[in-house]
Amino acid sequence: MVGHGHEHVRVAVIGAGIGGLGVAVRLRRAGVTDFVVLERRDSVGGTWRDNSYPGCACDVPSLLYSFSFATDFDWPRTFSGQEHIRAYLEKVTDTFGLRPHIRFDSEVLSARWDTGALRWEIETGHGTLTADMLVSATGPLSDPKIPDIPGLGGFTGKVFHTARWDHGYDLRGKRVAMVGTGASAVQIVPSIQPLVDRLTVFQRTPPWVVPRMDREMTAAERRLYARVPLARTLRRWALWRVRELQVSAFTRHPARLGVLEKIARRHMAKVVEDPVLRAALTPGYRIGCKRILFSDTYYPALVRPNVDLVASGLKEVRGNTLVAADGTEAEVDAVVFGTGFHVTDMPIAQRITGADGITMAEAWKDGVEVLRGSTVAGFPNLMTIIGPNTALGNSSMILMIEAQLNYLDDYLGWLGRLSAGQGGRAALDARREAVRSWTGHIQRRLRRTVWNTGGCASWYLDANGRNTTMWPGTTGEFARVTRHVDLTEYEVLRVPARP
Repeated sequence: MVGHGHEHVRVAVIGAGIGGLGVAVRLRRAGVTDFVVLERRDSVGGTWRDNSYPGCACDVPSLLYSFSFATDFDWPRTFSGQEHIRAYLEKVTDTFGLRPHIRFDSEVLSARWDTGALRWEIETGHGTLTADMLVSATGPLSDPKIPDIPGLGGFTGKVFHTARWDHGYDLRGKRVAMVGTGASAVQIVPSIQPLVDRLTVFQRTPPWVVPRMDREMTAAERRLYARVPLARTLRRWALWRVRELQVSAFTRHPARLGVLEKIARRHMAKVVEDPVLRAALTPGYRIGCKRILFSDTYYPALVRPNVDLVASGLKEVRGNTLVAADGTEAEVDAVVFGTGFHVTDMPIAQRITGADGITMAEAWKDGVEVLRGSTVAGFPNLMTIIGPNTALGNSSMILMIEAQLNYLDDYLGWLGRLSAGQGGRAALDARREAVRSWTGHIQRRLRRTVWNTGGCASWYLDANGRNTTMWPGTTGEFARVTRHVDLTEYEVLRVPARP
């Protein structure tokens, strides 16, 4: 298949995370074997390989956070940790025979559409190749973001992002700063608090935190799920159905989330007795506007004697002293940034050049526009997995991925039929009017959601304040609108067969 020179494949997939592995399985099951998965690192797993920080776990139940075609995994907990999810993805890779298709240490440096040949020219660290179709499955949580803090370059201690955890650095007895209070931080803080000498948490905006209710799977449950697959299927269905019923509160009736706010307030009040600390930890926006966090251990860790909460955010660094916006100072030995990822400005968009000779990032300079979360005008035969406006606030992203796999399957079917019908090669390019119509439809629906009306600034919004991240409906609805490719939304491009 691939050496270090040049080759041509039917499909090239960028990334061997959950999305990329899902694409690979679907291709294999559809009888497509002429494909490669280009992975920049040395193993599969994507975000579940990169995020190996202490306490890393999923906030979606294990039985739902798995592929529908690979549910027979012996999950040890109701909400599984990173090591178990990574083991699951390794098992999927082996069970479906994906390793021969994966090219590790093969970062995609550029991908350029060849209009004359109707194919993608791809340059990687291990040479070049061409492909009829390119699938970008890099995901939105793949490239860490560290803010530009004045003076950080002069800090002589240890600095790293949560997604690039330095396991060779021993935190025991150290003075550590945790910058950020997002999903990673609420897992890290309780995990490292007993080890460090002092932990200073720099909080810019407090999160809403609700009980996690995680537990070990009982031996009886594990035996039942192993011996009676229907029981596992029914439990998975029930978990999915409950989350589908919750969607309307996020998307159409945010006031209903007040019940959840009361639960979160009681959850905090049980542990945080200090009224000043409680006030600092109480959000001033509607629950759900930012990502809701699940933890039973975050608040107990914050009230420990060796933990300080700085509620005004990090402003600058002076030597080894961190200075908050309110002037609070903390001298530390290590700084851990839990400051998120490049979600609305994904770096891969700078490396993909379309039919008009401009990159995807340039095409999106005035705002991201994508058809059904999957295809982009001017970028024929390109599909994004977990593309813009496909993220969820309450359910499993794997459900969205599987919906897009159906769309990909139909897309490839159309390419095959169009090519066979007249000979030569065919490509599909999303019509700009179809993309604009879909984008306008999604943005109108988002106006009344809690993500747009909840009174917060979140990573769901781009630099212009537009929500280019969240899906304003149920996973069932997304599956319906991506079940088939509507050919009227595409321009058909052809290259005739050579005589």
